[in-house]
Amino acid sequence: MSDQQPPQQPSEEELRAAYEAYEAQLKRITVDDVLVQTIATLLDLGGRRTGLAPGTEDERDLAQVRQAVEAVRGLLPLVEERLGPDAGQLRNALSQLQIAYARLSGAERGGDAGGEGGQGPGDQAPAPAQPGTGPAQSSGRLWVPGQ
Repeated sequence: MSDQQPPQQPSEEELRAAYEAYEAQLKRITVDDVLVQTIATLLDLGGRRTGLAPGTEDERDLAQVRQAVEAVRGLLPLVEERLGPDAGQLRNALSQLQIAYARLSGAERGGDAGGEGGQGPGDQAPAPAQPGTGPAQSSGRLWVPGQ
């Protein structure tokens, strides 16, 4: 027999106190705070889903990495101006995640994308230019949503 007792339900007073604490927190927090925290969480989770950090190899999911990148690209412009110079850290983290995604997805498609014995990203032939594209996009290295 087990000596564990079922967990007790919180009293009405405890629930009321928890609700009041939550209400006080909502008074202090701003939408910008939530957006920045969400961006940071998406970047962290996207980084884990690359499977590049030791111990996360079995978590690789490039579809989730791509979704994280797209979400951050959508949210970041909403807070960049208010963050000022601090926005650079988030932009840098986003760039690093995009680079990791590009390398990993290239490797999955059969290109080694910078791995041992293969071509590095700078050694690949540029994609054929599409009408109306600039040099960055026609190089195939520019992140274009939906492509």
